[in-house]
Order: sequence, then C-alpha cells, then structure tokens
Amino acid sequence: MKLSRIAESSYTIVVCEKPAAARRIALALGASSETMGGRRDLPPVFSVKTRNNQHFVVCSALGHLYGLADVNGNRSKYPIFDVKWMPILEQTNGKGRKTATRAVQIIRTISLLSQKATRFVHACDYDQEGEVIGYNILEYACKNKYQSSLRAKFSTLTDEEIRNSFDNLLKPSKGLAEAGRSRHMIDFIYGVNLSRALTQSFKVSNDGKRYCNLSIGRVQGPALAFVVDKEMEIRKHVPEPYWIIYGEFEKNGHIIKAHYYQQKINTLSQATSILSACANEDGVVRGIEHQKATLKAPTPFNLGDLQKEAFRVFKFSPSYTLTIAERLYIEALISYPRTASQKLPKSINYKKIISALSNIAFPVDGDNESSEGSGTYTNLTMSLLLKEKLSPNEGSKTDPAHPAIYPTGEEPKGKLEGVELKLFDLIIRRFLATFGDPSISGHTSVTILVNDDYVFKADGRKMLYEGWMYYYKPYINRSGIGTEIPELHDGDILKNVVVRRDEMFTQPPSRFNQSSLLEEMEKEMIGTKATRSEVISTLLKRNYISTATHEREKYGRGGIEATEIGFVIIQSMRKYMPSIISTDLTRSMEEQLEGIESGNLKSSFVIDHAINKIKEAIISFKEKESEIGSQITEAVITLNNQQQRILGNCPMCSDGFLKIKRSGVTKKRFVGCSNYSSGTCNATAPLPQKGSVRTTSKTCPLCRWPIVKADFVGQAKRQWELCVNKQCPSKKPDQ
Repeated sequence: MKLSRIAESSYTIVVCEKPAAARRIALALGASSETMGGRRDLPPVFSVKTRNNQHFVVCSALGHLYGLADVNGNRSKYPIFDVKWMPILEQTNGKGRKTATRAVQIIRTISLLSQKATRFVHACDYDQEGEVIGYNILEYACKNKYQSSLRAKFSTLTDEEIRNSFDNLLKPSKGLAEAGRSRHMIDFIYGVNLSRALTQSFKVSNDGKRYCNLSIGRVQGPALAFVVDKEMEIRKHVPEPYWIIYGEFEKNGHIIKAHYYQQKINTLSQATSILSACANEDGVVRGIEHQKATLKAPTPFNLGDLQKEAFRVFKFSPSYTLTIAERLYIEALISYPRTASQKLPKSINYKKIISALSNIAFPVDGDNESSEGSGTYTNLTMSLLLKEKLSPNEGSKTDPAHPAIYPTGEEPKGKLEGVELKLFDLIIRRFLATFGDPSISGHTSVTILVNDDYVFKADGRKMLYEGWMYYYKPYINRSGIGTEIPELHDGDILKNVVVRRDEMFTQPPSRFNQSSLLEEMEKEMIGTKATRSEVISTLLKRNYISTATHEREKYGRGGIEATEIGFVIIQSMRKYMPSIISTDLTRSMEEQLEGIESGNLKSSFVIDHAINKIKEAIISFKEKESEIGSQITEAVITLNNQQQRILGNCPMCSDGFLKIKRSGVTKKRFVGCSNYSSGTCNATAPLPQKGSVRTTSKTCPLCRWPIVKADFVGQAKRQWELCVNKQCPSKKPDQ
C-alpha cells in the first residue's frame, strides 16, 4: 500500500519511538493490519483497522529525529549559547556531497501522514527521553500537535496492556516534556562549550598541527573525578605490615579453625610473643554462643539494581545490560527497564504472572529443576501459588512513571540468544524471590582459651531455612555458609594442631569497577537511571578511564583507573573550572530539572542559571588555554605510547602483562611478558614487522591471548585483527 493511497476516512496517527514497538502496537490494536510501502531502509508504517472500525496509522522514529545544533556552525568558537532544535539533517557521502539522513526521510513521511490525520497519539516510551522524541515529532513534523495529542502510557508491550492504554488515553505530560527538553539543552550547552574549550586548547598548544577529539560534560566531569580521586588515594597509599595469628584445633577428629581475637597485630615482636606462648598448648572452650540471623527477600529490580547484579553475576557492563533488557522489553517479555522503582503494584496481578511463568520452558545453565513435560520454573511457581498471600518485599525507591522490572509471563516467540536468556532468567528468579519467606541461618561463635591468657575465636554458619533463596538459588552469594562447627561444650579440651602467623600489608582502597562507579553516581545523585551507564561508556571510549592492566592492578583486579588524559582534564578543570566537576552543582541541576517536571520551576530560569555557570567557568579557562593544552598534549602522547606497548594480562603466568618489545639484537618487534626479564615467565609471541600494530582490548576466545589490530600499507591499505599467539588453536590446520 502506497502512502499516497491512504484511505480518505479519518484516522489517528500513533507516533512510536522504535520500529519494533510500532509493530507490536499495530498488532495489538488491529484486527487487520497492513504495512504501507516506502523505502526499505526506513521504518514501516502500519495501517490498522480495529474491530470497532477505528483507523490507526502507526509510524515510528529511530530514536531522536531532532537534535540541538549551534546556530553559528563555527566549531572552534566558544562559548556559544545560541542553539536550536533541528532535524538531524545531513551527512556527507563518499563523493563529498551532502545527502539527507534517514531521520529527514522519516520526518517527511510523518509530516505527509499528519496532513489528513484527525487525532494524534504519543506512544513513545513514557520517560523524559521518550517524551522529548514524541514532543519534537508532534510539534515540528506535525505542526504544533503536541498540546492537542493524547498520551498512551504502558509499562509492558503485551497486547493486553497496549489495548488498555489506548482505551484510557491521557493528556500529554507537558512537565515531563519540558524537563526532558531542558535537560537536553543544559547538557548540550555544557558539552559543546567544555568540549570545544578542551579541543581548542589542545589545538592552540600544537599550532593547529595536531587534533584530538576531547569532550567533557555536566555528568561526565564529576563521574571522571570519582575515578581520578580514587586513583590518587591508591597511588598515595603506603603499605604497612601487620600480622594475623591463626589456630587449628581438633576434637574427636574434627578440625576447628580459629583466629586470634585481635585481628591485626601491629608489631612483629608482639606476634612472635603470642606465637611462642601458644605453641603446642591445647585450647579450652570457654564460651559458646548460638544465634539465628534472618535475611529478608531481595527487593524487585530497578534499572540500577539490575545493572549491578548482572555485573556481579555475569560481568555484563551496565550499558550492555540495558541494551539486553531493552530487547527483552521490545519482545514483551519484561516491563519497561528504565525505572527507578523497587515496588510492584498489585495491579500487575501477581498470581496471573506467576501462573504464566509455569509454562515457560528453556534450558538454563546448571538448572536441573525442570522435568520432562514441565516448565523451567514450574516447581518454583507452584510453591509460591500454594501461599495464602502473595506479597513482595518491596524497596523504598519509587518512580512515578513505571513499576519495578518484572517478567510479563509471556513466552518467548523465538529463540533467545545466550545473553538474553541469562538476563531473562535472572529477572524471573529475582521476581519470584521477592515473594519468598525470609531465610534463616544459624551462627555459632566459640571462645577458645590457650595457655590461660590467649583468646581465639571460631565461627560457624549453616543454613536453617532457605526461604527466598530457594527461588534465587543460582545467583546467591553463599560465602561463609557451610562452615559448621562440631558440637562442643564449655570446658572441652581441644588439641592444638598448629598455631601460625601470617604477615600481611594494608591495602589501598579498591578501584571502582563499572558497577561500583554506577552505584557511586546513584549515591551522589548525578545523572539519571537511563544515562549513567552511557556516561561510563563515553568515558571509556574517550580513553579517560580504562581497565586496569598493569602491575598496580593487583590492588584492584578487574577495576577501572583514570588514564593520564583523565588526570590532566580533571586537574585542569579543578584548577580553572572547579564548579563544573562539582557534584553539588550537578546534583542541584538534577533537582531543578525535577522541579520543572513537577511544575514548580520554569525551564527558562533553570537554563539561564546553567548558562551563567558556564560563562563564569569559561573566563578563567580561556586565560590558561595554551598551558592546559600543553598538559593535555603530553598526556595524549604518554597514553598513545602506553597503548602501543601494553596489550593486556599475560595468560601464562597471570601475574605479568604482555607488551610490545623490540629485540636489541635483531631490532624486530615481538610480544613479551613483563616477567620475562626476571625469569619467572617466558611468554613471547611474534608480530607483523611492517605497518602499525594497535591494541583492541579484546582477547581470543580460544586461547585468551590478546588480539591486535594490524595495518598494512601497500598498493592498497589493509587492516585486520589477529591473535598474537602462534600456538592458538585457530591457527592450526583442520585435522
């Protein structure tokens, strides 16, 4: 069906955020649905006739079709405050000609459809971003139709909830739209001016001969400062020795492990004295305490909790978790993931969802629970449905737009990918666990006296009642559970098996990982639930932070650290623009944006306040532009050298790191372990001798050696990625 052949009868335009959502909405609304023709690279438009003869035309964006732009267009000029909303207009093709983007083509299609429409429904995601996307389309493409439009609000893309939302359409949320547009305006003004200031300072210090794409933003600055400050703490840390004394005692063939009550002994002489006094001396039980500990069920997932748990369990980055969760939402398998709520309203119908989950069957790693003919969660759901009352253990956090994340009970229509299956299983089991009883564990503490004066403590824990853990079993952290102590009585004599001392050193603070950095941003209330993971990804892409890969990583393996560029940017901004990286300023702006949404503050006031803060900061920065640029240049050169040398952890010794070296005899480059010179590891690998070789932060899935990117410039430039390990199974000929 051609767009030009739309039925002359009245119809309602439905504006969606993404093509997949538009398709689900069209199928849910219509007894008959027809895809309207157009370019294959553009989202389809659906013409829907309902059973009661309503006519809907469902169209979609591809996310944002409009963005903010500098009216002047001079990228080296700053500060700039004259900005406006414009279509994401042009891109340059291979011949240097400017062509219209898909965004422009979609805008033209929606604009054409709007001319004969009699009603408009905003059906984008119900949050600030979704509201802004729909607002801009309705105002600009449809010529000022936002105020007269109706709003579809839903938290899942199930047929039932979509139909219910269209039966109960709301007025548009002007406060939500204004808050979202104001956020975009403030973030653009901050980002474009600060990024241009940094880039221009770099350019000035190099007389325009070098270019480096530098950026910083309203939320990026404070987030980067967290990592820089943590790294400073680590670097300033001076390890101090201390000693711990352990004892092993035996009763009726059972070994009881204990520790000296003073957990840290600060001097070697004191530790030696205790060890001498306790050597070969039996222990006497001088006190036994039994306690029970009750642990409530976990709260339902909000986005932050889901991202942190997925990182703990699967090591998924926060941004990756959000991407997977959005795919599950589009498939109507879970509710809207961009939520701050830890509450599950009764209106979602707990019993109905739990009953529906009984029918879902798919293989889950390590799951031996389901039997032939039953679903994966049948035993779990049946156990819950036997309860007299279903009441989830809710958390304190709320969200006016959406409930906590929950499974809809819908069965997957197709085969889920491995990562989707993992996250879906985690969400289902967390949902079920929230309805479980508190778990109960038993704690036993035994006091052992040695040589009349020296006190040792032995602790044991065992599970008495699983409660909610039965439902969440694969993902429970069971550290400490299972260390049982045999039955003892006051006055029992325990044979001394061994008493030993261990020398330890104080450790610096642990590095942030992506999960704990996200948690810090939540705690300090900077960014939003939807943008925090994106900020972390941007810091990684900009090379302001990186995964710790060198020798200092032993203090926080798996963490992230600030690069030299990250250090210089924060030090420069802290010296010349301290307010910009202040959490107080960012937090106050978040509060002001909430005030816009609630109608208590005007958008113009908040934006003017942000502009004044930027103006103040830029003045002092400009005065030291060249000096700051020189510092950034030095950091960029240092980082480039490091990236060219260090490839990652050594897969053979796990203690050193692999880096690119050059033979002093042959002058050929190769990969060698940092422990090679000490003789503790002989890991080496050859490298191409022509062209450039760069790191990729990837490891080979077969052998865990680094993958590098090599450029070869001959008659034609070629680029490829290769595993450096010459013994890699991928390089062996097929048997």
